Amino acid sequence: MVFIPEKENISFNVARMKKAGHNFEVVIEPEQAVRLREGKDVGLSDVAKSMHVFSEANKGMLASEKDILEAFGTIEPEKVVKKIIEEGEVHLTAKLREEIREKKLRRLIDIIHLNSVDPRTRLPHPVSRIEAAIEEAKLHVDEFKPVEDQIEGFISKLKLILPLSFEKKKLDITIPAVYSAKGYGYVKQHGPFLFEQWNNDGSFSCKLEVPAGQVEKIMDALNNMTKGEVEIKILDKL
Repeated sequence: MVFIPEKENISFNVARMKKAGHNFEVVIEPEQAVRLREGKDVGLSDVAKSMHVFSEANKGMLASEKDILEAFGTIEPEKVVKKIIEEGEVHLTAKLREEIREKKLRRLIDIIHLNSVDPRTRLPHPVSRIEAAIEEAKLHVDEFKPVEDQIEGFISKLKLILPLSFEKKKLDITIPAVYSAKGYGYVKQHGPFLFEQWNNDGSFSCKLEVPAGQVEKIMDALNNMTKGEVEIKILDKL
């Protein structure tokens, strides 16, 4: 199916690339295009609305095979379309751009909050304090880069404003038999286990390595789950 508007100047979301003196455009689903550029497992058919390459998508003008071959060395649609999406300019609406940035910012803040502590108090920084430090440092999220590729840069700049320590702790945990199945499911989410064992009485024991900022949260959850019957020891600092 070729997406050709009934009138000129109807706006599409496009990925655009200028190559060999020619303009090439592909009509896209912008959110899926961002995911593809992040390296996520996304099918090309979910990203591109068609496998057609335009010189001006808004006017329904297809690029010539001669120009495509000259620029890309092939006229195979999937290869050309994918290259334009991955390496060209993806145009997003201001609203969508802001939504993507906000989601990634929330994820970055969650990572910092859950994995770090204030080295002076050994407690996690409140989310509001992290938000204020990000604003003070004038940090901005790149909507096209995976969160994992941005976290190191955020942290290095935040450390100039906010004391951050990314220590880890070892927890030695024994969950009584009556709560062991439910407790096992919970602690497994915070793995990896350094040691695990089902005891003869049906209780479950493990040693767990976790970010220091999550220790209080895990202890509170297990105490609530077992009515205070869980045994937890904080071992040496790694």
